[in-house]
Amino acid sequence: FGRMKPVIVVHGGAGRIFKEREEGSHAGVVRAALQGYSILKRGGSALDAVEEAVQSMEDDPHFNAGCGSVLNEKGEVEMDAIIMDGKNLDSGAVSAVKCIANPIKLARLVMEKTKHMLLTDRGAHLFAQAMGIPETPGEKLITERSRERWKKNLEPDSNPEEFHKDLGTVGAVAIDSEGNVACATSTGGLSNKLIGRVGDTACIGSGGYADNHSGATSTTGHGESIMKVVLARLVLYHMEQGMSPEMAADTALDYMKTRVGGLGGVIVVNNSGEWAARFSTKQMSWATVKDDQLHYGISAGERHTKSVDEALTSESEGF
Repeated sequence: FGRMKPVIVVHGGAGRIFKEREEGSHAGVVRAALQGYSILKRGGSALDAVEEAVQSMEDDPHFNAGCGSVLNEKGEVEMDAIIMDGKNLDSGAVSAVKCIANPIKLARLVMEKTKHMLLTDRGAHLFAQAMGIPETPGEKLITERSRERWKKNLEPDSNPEEFHKDLGTVGAVAIDSEGNVACATSTGGLSNKLIGRVGDTACIGSGGYADNHSGATSTTGHGESIMKVVLARLVLYHMEQGMSPEMAADTALDYMKTRVGGLGGVIVVNNSGEWAARFSTKQMSWATVKDDQLHYGISAGERHTKSVDEALTSESEGF
């Protein structure tokens, strides 16, 4: 039984990433991937690595998750998150949660401390209190940019389709040295969504799926479309039929586009450590670390490579 080489892949959301935000998106996914990888490198679990990577992006206001989440129709932040363990198919998720800095941590607690898989809204809030998770005032999670966008979208002549362009759901998948896979996904959802709207992120098989028998995947994009095709599970299904991660991702995304007109992105790692980051939107910020090499990109065909040491050096000097 040879030890696996650990791999982590992260995404910072699919859509159109505005020029002035590209650098922040790049830096954010790279930081998240490096943090997750350092856990794997020390022999830590895939589960800890994906949770850490996603938490790092929830704390980064560049992304639509945790701090920086978009606002619902009433101007509040309501967040969804999921985490899944490929070893035994255990999963934990939360939906429509407010006033919590890191929904992914709460999802992990749902998985480990309850017999349930998904807690919502008030129930999730009560559970968070019981677990001693500090409450974060809602305003603390709201950035100037999210508020601006919310106001813009309230204008009578605003085009709601426009705000599906810059989605920013965050996610991570990993395989650890034991060969276990895991996924984690977290989001603030759609700007100006109806109160109580839950998208794909909190739904097992749509926002993410992990199974040691095949691999792990995390998705981003138009939530309602992703749910219609159960995108995360669909990617794994194609891998189970013998496709490579890249081929499986492209095939599933292509099906979502032709069948329901939906665009999105996926990150994948299979159980032998091959990975992919694919998207049908204009862009998706992503980063991966394997064999002490960091790769990252944002537009189709774009791929930068650095050694981890080099990346950590420039990380400490500011990106």
